[in-house]
Amino acid sequence: MQIRLRLLFTLFVSSLLATAQNKTDREKKHILKDFLNIKAPAINYAVPDTTTIDADGLIDIVKNKKVEYYFDPTRRDFNITEETDTNAIDLEDFSVVEVDEEFNLNTDENDSTWVKIAEYYSIWDNKSVNPYGFDVTKFNDTIKIVLYDSTSSRYWAAPVHNTYLTDDFGPRKYRWHYGVDLELDTGDSVFSVFDGIVRICKYDYGGYGNYIVVRHFNGLETVYGHLSKHLVQAGELVKAGDLVGWGGSTGRSSGPHLHFEIRYQGLAFNPELIFDFRASLIKNPIFELMPIHYSYTRQARKVFFHRVRRGDTVSEIADKYNVTIRQILKLNHISARTNIRPGRRLRIR
Repeated sequence: MQIRLRLLFTLFVSSLLATAQNKTDREKKHILKDFLNIKAPAINYAVPDTTTIDADGLIDIVKNKKVEYYFDPTRRDFNITEETDTNAIDLEDFSVVEVDEEFNLNTDENDSTWVKIAEYYSIWDNKSVNPYGFDVTKFNDTIKIVLYDSTSSRYWAAPVHNTYLTDDFGPRKYRWHYGVDLELDTGDSVFSVFDGIVRICKYDYGGYGNYIVVRHFNGLETVYGHLSKHLVQAGELVKAGDLVGWGGSTGRSSGPHLHFEIRYQGLAFNPELIFDFRASLIKNPIFELMPIHYSYTRQARKVFFHRVRRGDTVSEIADKYNVTIRQILKLNHISARTNIRPGRRLRIR
């Protein structure tokens, strides 16, 4: 009898516990359902009312116009304490001034040669020799460039001690030579020709080798290629005659020499227009850059190449680019029996 009563009591308690658990589960599901259905309240955006601003010289409201300059209020120090009545502070002398940041080109405190930072750094790329996108077909002006002016502490220097010219600016076989080659031995000193800031220090395996690009304050840029080592870093300020590297034969080079270029807006022109390398002299203190100096761009042609893949044949490549087999053989100085290996670059046009 007692055993039966205990069994009934156990069943009754278990039933109560199960009922309570089911109720708890239903409440949890209800709460979760309500939580998932909660919607975020609408946000009311408010536009500040600027029509009531009336402080002479404090703010000039210009509607629908893009701001192109910094505006930095002149600082005025107030002695404010806990007892100060801030409503009584006189703001009459408070004004907004336009700040035009400039950079001093020289470390001499008495030198007043400055350039505007926004203009000078408007395009600053330490990877590409020509990042400017200058359209030479629209260049119709004559630009006067000051190369030398001792009264303004603007000097020049030859890029190497011995300026013996070994190759000129102009066409070279199937490509264009955008600079001049100057004789030197590996380890010879290479100098910056004008004041400026180093823009690129980089290694180009298939071309310049170890090279430097310096942006000069007169608007020109110079390129120094095939160096064995550069002695400056990108962003470093250099003066005319400063040592920037040592000569060498890195990259696509057949022997030690300095490949030297002068560029304006990324486009090269003949350095012999400025320098008399044979006499190691600068021709004129002011150089006038004109459209005729870029006339060579009409002669320089784009060169197209094909990277050979496994299974490619000269005849298939010729058909693909709609050229003759003879043209490909001639441009690449090969014969019909030459085995073209995968990875080789063949000139097409």
